[in-house]
Amino acid sequence: MSNLRGILEAWEEKCLSPLASLSKKSKGREKPISFDDSRTEFQRDRDRIIHSKSFRRLQFKTQVFISPEGDHYRTRLTHTLEVAQIARTIARGLFLNEDLTEAIALGHDLGHTPFGHIGERTLNRLTDGNFRHNFQSLRVVDVLEGNSGLNLTWEVRDGIANHSGEDKASTLEGKCVARADRIAYINHDIDDALRAGLLKPYQLPTYALNVLGQTHGQRIERMISDLVENSQNKSVLVMSNEVQKATDVLRSFLFDNVYQNTWRKPEEDKCDFVLEQLYMHYVKNPGEMPLEFIQNAYHDGVERSVVDYIASMTDRYAMRLFDDIFVPKQFHVVD
Repeated sequence: MSNLRGILEAWEEKCLSPLASLSKKSKGREKPISFDDSRTEFQRDRDRIIHSKSFRRLQFKTQVFISPEGDHYRTRLTHTLEVAQIARTIARGLFLNEDLTEAIALGHDLGHTPFGHIGERTLNRLTDGNFRHNFQSLRVVDVLEGNSGLNLTWEVRDGIANHSGEDKASTLEGKCVARADRIAYINHDIDDALRAGLLKPYQLPTYALNVLGQTHGQRIERMISDLVENSQNKSVLVMSNEVQKATDVLRSFLFDNVYQNTWRKPEEDKCDFVLEQLYMHYVKNPGEMPLEFIQNAYHDGVERSVVDYIASMTDRYAMRLFDDIFVPKQFHVVD
């Protein structure tokens, strides 16, 4: 065990692509930590993320369907695990660093809000456009987790911050996660919508199915294999024109028929109302927040700390707090 890290680093240097990120050449951490002779730096980051409270809370955060009753709908945790699996498969096919890829994937949604993108939209509105879940994920690993952050390597932090939006990750491993995130949600959100009866199989766009496959597994495999085949020895990740077009058609269909469909409007409004009321309450009463968020309020301001607190909540915790604060309780009069 005493030389395992050296063996792993030597293997990376010998076997990975010249375009891969090597753990021994990491740009490092903001604060020095003790040497570990059994794990590479990226493996240590992966382990720190997995053992964090923020990672465990993903189990009870919405992906698309809010507080679903069925056991087989995706949560933010199962989404994260699917992204990690897809991203590692892509990285392996391109001989990139799987440990770095996995660490980024496992941490990419740590800052996601309760109620999924509904909650993200609410907090973005309440902060005048200054909330994005990818930057909140970076804030979690830099500041909030464990009161002082996880002190991750630069490469993992860069991948987390740039897994969505217009900004691109600086490493190919980070780009793998961004691609895997899209492949995962396009396919599993359609799968969940079919399970919920919101969509019927015959409604799915024929062109996309003919190119990508008729089943969930076939579509994921086609997207991954095409991406790997067309990205060999390149500094960018690209699909063939045909598969990229079919993927875009499927994604647009998903937005039009699931994400932006009016079926969600009544529940969206309720979630928005719950989070807005919690925000207003804690801005007025910051002392009612847990101690760690009260302490952060002294450094970053009350509004920022309240946003951090609400973003950290699971769906059920947010609803329980709303119930405790705003819903009248029975009381007994003593005669």
